[in-house]
Amino acid sequence: MSKPSARKPTMMASGYENSVARCAVALGLVLLGIAWIVVYATVAHEAATFVKIGDVKPPSNPLPWMADLANWNYLIGFGLIMVGLTVSAHKLTPLGRGRGVVIGMLGCFLIGLIWIVVFYFVGNDVALPVMQDLGQFNLVVGIAFMAVGFTFATKWE
Repeated sequence: MSKPSARKPTMMASGYENSVARCAVALGLVLLGIAWIVVYATVAHEAATFVKIGDVKPPSNPLPWMADLANWNYLIGFGLIMVGLTVSAHKLTPLGRGRGVVIGMLGCFLIGLIWIVVFYFVGNDVALPVMQDLGQFNLVVGIAFMAVGFTFATKWE
């Protein structure tokens, strides 16, 4: 027989049950996605886009496997971010209930809208590293943030 206190779910001061594991996984996925994009843009991007002309020496590449993936790295990075945000929309996380839902929903909507507006205003004229590489796929990134916002919207009561 287990103790009666062990059978009760752990309640926080707010009266809601929290899943530390789910929060950690969501945060980990978002941070891993951001780190993936940053590492690709700063370390492997130059080697991935190198075109040999004459006797020009290729740049040093400590991550050849990442350079071989080229622009697929952006899909991996943004995919991890979107999955992490979607995991955080569960009601066992602080963003998945109460005011957190509104913050997550509006945050994702605004990030998506700002991403698309900045892309349209800046375009390829200014050298923003990620936006310049993605080209028209910037629209997909902006719409993906908005789609994640809708996952938060379904939790709103």
